[in-house]
Amino acid sequence: MSSGELMQIVLNKEELFILDVRNEDDFNDWKIEGESIEIINIPYFDLLDGVESALEKIPEDKKILVVCAKEGSSKFVAEQIVEAGRGNISYLIGGMKSWSEHLEPVKVGDLNDGGAIYQFVRIGKGCLSYMIISDGEAAIVDTARMTDVYESFADQHQVKIKHLIDTHLHADHISGGRKLAEQIGASYWLPPKDATDVTFTYNHLEAGHQITVGNTKVKIYPIYSPGHTIGSTSLIVDERYLFTGDILFVSSIGRPDLAGKAEDWVADLRNTLYNVYSSLSKELEVLPAHFGTVKELGEHGRVSARLGDLYKQNPGLNIAVEEAFRKAVTENLPPQPNAYQEIRQTNMGKLEPNEDEQREMEIGPNRCAIHDK
Repeated sequence: MSSGELMQIVLNKEELFILDVRNEDDFNDWKIEGESIEIINIPYFDLLDGVESALEKIPEDKKILVVCAKEGSSKFVAEQIVEAGRGNISYLIGGMKSWSEHLEPVKVGDLNDGGAIYQFVRIGKGCLSYMIISDGEAAIVDTARMTDVYESFADQHQVKIKHLIDTHLHADHISGGRKLAEQIGASYWLPPKDATDVTFTYNHLEAGHQITVGNTKVKIYPIYSPGHTIGSTSLIVDERYLFTGDILFVSSIGRPDLAGKAEDWVADLRNTLYNVYSSLSKELEVLPAHFGTVKELGEHGRVSARLGDLYKQNPGLNIAVEEAFRKAVTENLPPQPNAYQEIRQTNMGKLEPNEDEQREMEIGPNRCAIHDK
């Protein structure tokens, strides 16, 4: 089974039973989720002498998927289960590494003067990126490193990618924005307050500027919104869509500690959420850069919410006492993302890991929110 096929099972809320044969620590850290998915963990080394212990725990009347880190172990176990007489058994091609890298394009909506916005859901890592298309041109926001997916999508829609935009310096995944911009001769945009130590040239993503894509009436207005990082900058497109980066999510808010500046940035985060965003139209559709769990996936897998609804429902926007807010965003946080310091260094241009090293650095969930429940 490919990651794309598994994605459709998750989106369609189909029943699936998963046998994950990775070691227990890796399984507890990060696993495949879905509303109708049942999953158990039996480490591969416990199955080397036979799959009898697995047969006792997996149902005979459901579709079964065996999963491991890269593919080999799950294929071996799946073959053993088939030889034991069970049917309807698959293994995940490429394992969890493939699941981590799968991008699924989902249409967000149309633009006022033609064109559309598409969200690329990286379901295995909880990352969200976007392509804004208008009049033969495109801009990509918070690009993942699997840039061939965006190029193929742009070709299918007969548009030229003109702008690559990062809302902030990412710490959970390696940005593909600068690399793709260099390859195709496009403009790369980054907030200058997040770029004081970068080793490359870039366009300054700053409040008051506008980036035009295609039709001149389709404009991106950046607004300065620090808190997750000191440079975090949101985007308003078409007076209708609010790209919040890692500041505001559907079910949580961004954490301020990934650059080691939690105490310094708490006030910035609160001001952005409780003053800057609250002054915007409550009708704006919030498009974040991440999600915590599959529960946040809506129609067709889209992750979004009306800003006014989030002010009623999101716990992070309803902490009235400032000291309580400080504690919420600095204490009892989830573990920090895997290799986040190395990822930041890579996104600054200071490290140049090869493809295998990049994959390894990105393994695991994003963990950019103060909680992921």
